[in-house]
Amino acid sequence: MSTIKQEAERCLRCKNAKCSANCPVKTQIPEVVDLFLNGNIKKAGEILFHNNPLSAVTSVICPHERNCTGHCIRGLKGEPVMFYRIEEFVSRFYLETMEIPKIEKNGIKIAVAGAGPAGITMSLLLLLHGYDVTMFEAQDNIGGILRYGIPPFRLSRDLLELYKDIMLRMGLHFRPNTRIGTNIMIDDLFPDGYKAVFVSTGTGRPNKLGLIGETLGHVHFAVDYLKSPKAFNLGQRVAVVGAGNVAIDAARTAIRRAHSHVTILHFMGEENVTANHEEVEMAQIEGVEFIHYAQAVRIMENAVRCVRVNRIEHEDGSVSFEEDYSDVFDVPTDSVIIAIGQGPGADMKAAGVKLTQRGLFDVNENGETNTPGVFAAGDIVSGPKTVVDAVAFTKRVFERMEEYLKNVTE
Repeated sequence: MSTIKQEAERCLRCKNAKCSANCPVKTQIPEVVDLFLNGNIKKAGEILFHNNPLSAVTSVICPHERNCTGHCIRGLKGEPVMFYRIEEFVSRFYLETMEIPKIEKNGIKIAVAGAGPAGITMSLLLLLHGYDVTMFEAQDNIGGILRYGIPPFRLSRDLLELYKDIMLRMGLHFRPNTRIGTNIMIDDLFPDGYKAVFVSTGTGRPNKLGLIGETLGHVHFAVDYLKSPKAFNLGQRVAVVGAGNVAIDAARTAIRRAHSHVTILHFMGEENVTANHEEVEMAQIEGVEFIHYAQAVRIMENAVRCVRVNRIEHEDGSVSFEEDYSDVFDVPTDSVIIAIGQGPGADMKAAGVKLTQRGLFDVNENGETNTPGVFAAGDIVSGPKTVVDAVAFTKRVFERMEEYLKNVTE
């Protein structure tokens, strides 16, 4: 493998860089590479941080093949430039050596509900612009899905501690173990002087399969398992239903912690797996078995009953999937992990705030709810998406929030 410097030297620094154009946050890749190669790593890190406060995170967990790497011009005839390796190194160095700038406070109080990717991004943007920020988090630490959903072998927890330390040094007020929507409601915040509320509480409620056997003692939801894997006794055979990123994370964690044989049950084909390609490859290398075209129909004490799924290609080019109930088979298992997506918690409501049919916050293109002063971004708005998508939308919400605050505080 090439060194980071060698990888940077391979970059053509295209004038109209497709890698940047296809990045959700439009990272200035040619400029950053130039600065890095010229020895100005701090300036490169500053550009990355101010464009994407979570660049140190997204460089690690982004679906690079869909964004920068997948659109590198070098990839047309050879290996694309792995810019994310450069970005990870530069961003991490910047965080570790960051000097907190002198920020003139404007005295405007903002509440941030949720300390996941969108909440951290918004808090950093607000703090950098002089706002007085209080972050409310239902768990005991910052990170949200980054801490409680992504395994440490993919994203180190000390990186999240770096972010926490930076925000506290900037003046963040952090209230852990405090869930907005139970003891404290959104409506309670405005009388205490908050001029706006940003909601980014995520989608922590797992979706159910709706099958017989789903309440049995050896059945678990992936989002619950990933919060604290050591609390679970999975046994030697584990079946994971689902093939998204959460399913892959649960499978790879089970292999490490429980030393189990892990089988992923997926109702479509290999080409339809929604998890990042690199993570799927690593799971296969680590021994995870994939059974495609398998639809779980019942969970039993020691097996998951499945039916075979047929892939049907239609004349118009469309594809559909149909269960074949004449082809039934059982997958032996000691434990079952369900990973078929998440939805919003039932407790996150605010008087007057409109919700979608899925229970998500209904916002406009700038993250505004129909209640003045209440904004939202992240999975609570879009449903589960990538971290970089959350950052991109949060930046847009911040710009609109600044316009709103200027009008209500003048």
